[in-house]
Amino acid sequence: MSLKTVLVSRIAERLTGEPRLLARRAKAERRRVASGAPHLVEYFHQAGDPYSHLAAQVLPEFAKRFDIELKVHLVGPPPDWAAPERERLESYSRRDAERLAQKAGLSFKDPGAQPGTTQQHAAEAELAATIADGTFAAKAPRIGEAFWSGRLPPSAETSPTALTAAGDARREALGHYLGATFYYGGEWYWGIDRLHYLEARLTDLAARKSQVPDAPIFAPPAVPSGTGSPAARELHYYLSFRSPYTYIAAARAKALADAYGADLKLRFVLPMVMRGLPVPRMKSSYITLDTAREARRLGVPFGRIADPVGRPVERGYSLLPWAREQGRGFEYCEAFLTHVWSRGVDAGSDKGMKRIVEAAGLDWPTARDLVGNDDWRAEAEANRAEMMDLGIWGVPSFRVGQVSTWGQDRLWLIEDELKQPQS
Repeated sequence: MSLKTVLVSRIAERLTGEPRLLARRAKAERRRVASGAPHLVEYFHQAGDPYSHLAAQVLPEFAKRFDIELKVHLVGPPPDWAAPERERLESYSRRDAERLAQKAGLSFKDPGAQPGTTQQHAAEAELAATIADGTFAAKAPRIGEAFWSGRLPPSAETSPTALTAAGDARREALGHYLGATFYYGGEWYWGIDRLHYLEARLTDLAARKSQVPDAPIFAPPAVPSGTGSPAARELHYYLSFRSPYTYIAAARAKALADAYGADLKLRFVLPMVMRGLPVPRMKSSYITLDTAREARRLGVPFGRIADPVGRPVERGYSLLPWAREQGRGFEYCEAFLTHVWSRGVDAGSDKGMKRIVEAAGLDWPTARDLVGNDDWRAEAEANRAEMMDLGIWGVPSFRVGQVSTWGQDRLWLIEDELKQPQS
């Protein structure tokens, strides 16, 4: 392993580690107290984003629970670099938000298509008015319901472009690109899935009001328990060796498959950036930091990173079919992911690959003669094509039967499907 790899991985470990996080939080709090400022939470709402509609529904309860000043920004859709598959993103987001709403006890029904531009402008105009008069938290859920159900009355007003432009600029300046996001003291929290982290932080700062529930508004669903009857089905796991979310989902996916007697199918695909899709620094930075806090919650080591983008990923994939033939496919995937995302091992070197192969219980002399072949490419492309046919283009993604989902946050959906009796 080169000196550069060692240094970069150690820097990454420091940047993603909890000590640095806590130090930054303490500094932000000292500044807040010294200035006499309130606990300011900034919320970024996108009218055409179903996750924003879910977030708006919990805002009244959130504001009631905490001694905060809530500042709302109206934003437009994410930039093209953040939504390279915009139509797929919109379609999937509606489907996913409907499932999430059912899980969280909220309201959202996928209308099957995005509302039109006229409806969007009407929603933005009404939302802008509520921001101006301070009634956003109270009125935004009703506006969103009318918008998504097609019942929003037409408006003579045009979209408040100056307001959305200001919101977009503020969001970009602070370092994000999506709607349904909360910003507090240097950190970002996306949607109801990450709101519990903000709640915990505010509670630690004694900002939680008395006589309000201790439980978070939406607790992250439990780690899959596997308490149902074995299903004897296939669990398709679409993965990328360059995805940190793939890494922190791997052990749970295997445990879920084992608990239900499902056959875990390893469906590897090239990383987005190696498929020509942009992943700018702003996006990769948020993903890395978000993975770090999720890894801490799940008890998964993370942070000493040797980014395998490019040739290291290809070398890794070149051995996966062989590892699978040896009955060690998952063990090999887990070893590769663990070594590049938490141990700083350079998979682009033979020394690094030797460590990975042997950690998986495989023979390095045999692997050394196989590494670097291109026989895996057709399978990776077939996996990508199938994933795209499901309306999904990112990893980790999962499929059981006709149910598919994107993201390690939705393993509960896969478990729910595994619990269902087969027809």
